[in-house]
Amino acid sequence: MTASEVDATVPAPDETGAVPGAPGGTGAVPGTPGGTGAVPGTPGGTGAVPGTPEEMRAVPAVPEKTACASPFPRLTWQKLTLLPTVLIVVLLSTWLWFRQAELDAISENALSNGQVWQALWQHIELTVISTALVLVIAIPLGVLLTRPAFRRATPVVMTIANAGQATPAIGLLALLVIWLGIGRTAALIGIVAYAVLPVLSNTMAGLKANDPTLLEAARGIGMSPAGVLTRVELPLAVPLILAGVRTALVLNVGTATLATFGGGGGLGVLITTGITNQRMPVLVLGSLLTVALALLVDWLASLAELLLRPRGLEAET
Repeated sequence: MTASEVDATVPAPDETGAVPGAPGGTGAVPGTPGGTGAVPGTPGGTGAVPGTPEEMRAVPAVPEKTACASPFPRLTWQKLTLLPTVLIVVLLSTWLWFRQAELDAISENALSNGQVWQALWQHIELTVISTALVLVIAIPLGVLLTRPAFRRATPVVMTIANAGQATPAIGLLALLVIWLGIGRTAALIGIVAYAVLPVLSNTMAGLKANDPTLLEAARGIGMSPAGVLTRVELPLAVPLILAGVRTALVLNVGTATLATFGGGGGLGVLITTGITNQRMPVLVLGSLLTVALALLVDWLASLAELLLRPRGLEAET
């Protein structure tokens, strides 16, 4: 067979370029998968050649490894070290000044025999005990006043709590001393009455601010009222409750200085001694220790707010 005869037996392509006699008339190469002309062995059978942009797009993206988030994103080293460093410097400077100062007999008598440490320890005891009593009273009472059965008592209880804080602390303490006599009991009752309102109001505000749909969803999955309270309502209200506790702590440190007028002791002894005897070193020492204790308590409370805050309530930054 001659070359001209071979050319005559091969059908010529039509106007579309399709080779007659091919499957479907599409020009697909016979024997390829699906008759599509895809080159076997290529990714996805698309005919993409390895190393081409098509293959790069076909490879699924590998997720990048993200850095592990800190469990306490707002707990920075500045917050942990700045205030304690300032307090240490101030107290150390005060101690060095007292070592070089010339004190008269009255000042030495007021500061000798461990009286400073005794007054400081009494002040810490008054603050801790009064704060514990405030928590035991205010938080359960706030929970009860948000329940439907006790809501009618809310105006009466809030009026009493407001009166306790609105009354001048020294006047309230004087009335308690007349009623109960001189001693730590009268001082503690006065401090507690003065600090109940912040914790009580914040507890009620935190519980009332909860999303009703969340509470309804908790009831819908079969939680009991106690379960809804302890596992949903209280955890959501923790930030506001802790803010109230922080306020109460600072109030208790300041109010405890007045316990000396009722025989309760504390750093108020140094302050009143310095004022009555006109001894500035004693007055300065009592005042500085009170301020330092208040700032230290506030710093510890701020750390507690971060550490005790439920992790699910942390805002993503």
